[in-house]
Amino acid sequence: MERIAVFPGSFDPITKGHESIIRRALPLFDKIIIAIGVNSSKSTMFTLQQREEWISSIFAGEKKIEVKSYEGLTIDFCKKEKAHFILRGLRTQADFEYEKAISQMNLALAKDIETVFLITDPVYSAISSTIVRDILRNKGDVSSFIPEKMNIA
Repeated sequence: MERIAVFPGSFDPITKGHESIIRRALPLFDKIIIAIGVNSSKSTMFTLQQREEWISSIFAGEKKIEVKSYEGLTIDFCKKEKAHFILRGLRTQADFEYEKAISQMNLALAKDIETVFLITDPVYSAISSTIVRDILRNKGDVSSFIPEKMNIA
């Protein structure tokens, strides 16, 4: 059985923390699907196309990475993609409590899909997409928080 993981998120925008988790997880899986969740009731700063292009450029040449978008439950997307793992990064204890509850609900919905947690590298633990967006809204420099291949003015 191929070890396929889904790494879900809005990636609005993707950060160096996200990139680090994905790169560290590569040896654990045969394939990682970076799954951009689309929620029509949420507004995003960046278009789905921008986010897909950024993520594709960051991981260009990495054969084990696919970038896809989806709507609805992550667990349903995993079933569709035949993924038996959900990959999540944890920055703080609050992240753990939140992610633990989601992973337990997902396990109740699909016993054959496990959530795998990786602890964020301490250098990236303060970085979040929300903070990056706030810095951008206030015309600040986010270059040290986002992957180098991104071009955000």
